[in-house]
Amino acid sequence: MGSTRRRFTDEYKANAVSLVIDGGRTNPDVARSIGVHEMTLGKWVKKARDEGKQPDRELNGDERAELERLREENKRLRMEAEFAKKVAAWFAKDQR
Repeated sequence: MGSTRRRFTDEYKANAVSLVIDGGRTNPDVARSIGVHEMTLGKWVKKARDEGKQPDRELNGDERAELERLREENKRLRMEAEFAKKVAAWFAKDQR
């Protein structure tokens, strides 16, 4: 029988690592959102940091401002999505 082990491209791994390092998100958060085990993502992040592909550097003022703006926008969009789910559930319950 063939292996059921999933294979990921280098580009996929680099994007996932970037979400953790550049995006300021946690390993468990990113792992859940992309459907990968936390330890797998942790290994990718460690390897990238060890290889120096993703250097840990401080953000400059413009990058920091954009990061804060994006975090606020993300927070707002998550709240809107959660509200939409609740409204949809309320209307679906009301239809019965």
